[in-house]
Amino acid sequence: MAESGWRTHRLELTDQTLREWDAVVLEASQDGIVLDRSAFYPGGGGQPPDEGVLLWGGVQTRIAGARKGDDLYLIPADGDPLPPPGTAVRGAIADDRRTALMRTHSGLHVLCGVVFRDYGALVTGGNMEPLTARMDFDLPELPDGFRDAVEAACNAEIVADRRIDVRVLPRAEAFGLPDIIRTATNLVPEDVAEVRIIDIVGLDQQADGGTHVASTKHIGRIEVAKIENKGRGFRRLRIRIAD
Repeated sequence: MAESGWRTHRLELTDQTLREWDAVVLEASQDGIVLDRSAFYPGGGGQPPDEGVLLWGGVQTRIAGARKGDDLYLIPADGDPLPPPGTAVRGAIADDRRTALMRTHSGLHVLCGVVFRDYGALVTGGNMEPLTARMDFDLPELPDGFRDAVEAACNAEIVADRRIDVRVLPRAEAFGLPDIIRTATNLVPEDVAEVRIIDIVGLDQQADGGTHVASTKHIGRIEVAKIENKGRGFRRLRIRIAD
């Protein structure tokens, strides 16, 4: 699957376990390298872009990140050699970092599902780094014991080993699903014809473009580290993902 108009076929959207693959360079400059096939996640939805390397002709080009533009551009590390267009390369993603981000992102979806189910609150923002994250909710009042209750409920869902499915639906069909948008503002652009759905079966399904583990048991343990009052009824929950 590729973004509309992109030359790069995005492998990570359908195979989130993929860490190495073969590709051909279509374009290369210090501004970015474009491949015909890539599993580098370019960032979005609060999840930062992947890092890794391209291997070619006995040479290594470190990839410090990726970005979306009129195509998917991989950002080479300063001073590293650029593979010329037409070069066959082997792409490899930094596995520990990607896996940690997948666990974190799935953990945030569990948190979102629990808070929506138990308190009816929508998300107003969020961000993550490997194994640490924040999520903001429209929660004017916090019941007594909220922090412990949310943490316990999240970890019960993790222990339940809920399957995490990925599917792509036509826009009209996707928006026909109940509560598919869990953010206070719909962030899916109007020109997106097909919507990627992440479904934690029995708990949470929502539009999402990021990478996730296969089931909740792979997340680890969620710890609610801190709750902050951000004003106007917005609460920020900071979480850690533990083994």
